[in-house]
Amino acid sequence: MSDARGPARDAGRALVCAGRFNEAVTRRLVDGALAVLAAGGYDAGRVDVVWVAGAFELPLVLDRGLRTGRYRLAVALGAVVRGETPHFEYLAAEATRGLGAVALARGIPVGYGLLTCDSLEQALARAGGAAGNKGAEAAEAALVSLGALARLEGDAPA
Repeated sequence: MSDARGPARDAGRALVCAGRFNEAVTRRLVDGALAVLAAGGYDAGRVDVVWVAGAFELPLVLDRGLRTGRYRLAVALGAVVRGETPHFEYLAAEATRGLGAVALARGIPVGYGLLTCDSLEQALARAGGAAGNKGAEAAEAALVSLGALARLEGDAPA
């Protein structure tokens, strides 16, 4: 493939990991990610969707999945909505740190689709509403990164 996304029809699978907490938001993120992955050559038969309890569980499950060697890319999706306690800050920071660590440790692109919003309305706006679909954007970022890595490694045209 010659566009910025790189090789999409090669061997391999995609892993989408989604948190069930705020599921009304997360399901929309998953739908957006799956549509972009399908357009990039990863149809439903080449994508595994794994659901976890929430954002904090995303890094561990992604790491375990990527450790299998079955996946060329991953997308992490979830929604953390600010409440009245500092829990939001701790949860969002640790999940984000963990997702970055997984990508670096495994050398596999992880699209970041973890919403950190002040309200449910903001989250819904970013899950297919007025602010777009951050799940779709996360999948696109993973595809673009996969293409960039392939070019760096000599597996795709520059």
